[in-house]
Amino acid sequence: MFSTEKEISYTTTNSYSTLNHYSNLTKNVWFVCHGMHYLSRYFLKYFKDLNKEENYIIAPQAPSKCYLKSNFKHVGASWLTKENTLKDTDNIMRYFDEIMAHEKISNNVNLIVLGYSQGVSVALRYVVKRQLKCAHIIIMSGRVPAELTSDNFKFLNTTTKIIFTYGDKDEYFDSLRIKKELNLAKKLFGQSLHIVPFEGTHAVNKNIINTLTKTSFKSG
Repeated sequence: MFSTEKEISYTTTNSYSTLNHYSNLTKNVWFVCHGMHYLSRYFLKYFKDLNKEENYIIAPQAPSKCYLKSNFKHVGASWLTKENTLKDTDNIMRYFDEIMAHEKISNNVNLIVLGYSQGVSVALRYVVKRQLKCAHIIIMSGRVPAELTSDNFKFLNTTTKIIFTYGDKDEYFDSLRIKKELNLAKKLFGQSLHIVPFEGTHAVNKNIINTLTKTSFKSG
């Protein structure tokens, strides 16, 4: 058998979810990338306790969906695999571009980019590829893409805070993995890095999310 793999381009459609309303009262816009097996509309539940007038949350939807169990009841999604990673990343970046173009976010608000678990990989790549001026970057229980270097983040303002947070009982992060990831993050972000471990497993930490808006943001 002789097989050939070919490539085409075509237009596709994908959804995304938002929480609250974007208005002249909005101070913080969150661009949040969910982890594997999530759907964006359910990921928004972790942000529902934020001040509704001041916080607007945008949750992109990972494009690759599948059933989670053999009963075909629950559906989840993933961002990337080791198959065609570069091409799939480019597609996701263009999808993110369309979301941002549609939302028309002002430069006068605080942009907070959060990646949880697998979402860290696409969130950080988007920050770098589009040189997003962020007030905060939150790396939550996920791995920093290996190809990124400190030079990739030199465009960030000195006031940008990078928070690396993880559960001390995370089943996907043993002590060696945590040490490796923290060493890499220190090399990439230097003094802008804030390491925030918490008691718990591989999970979204709502306390950290809620605490962030109580810190000192620039006026918006």
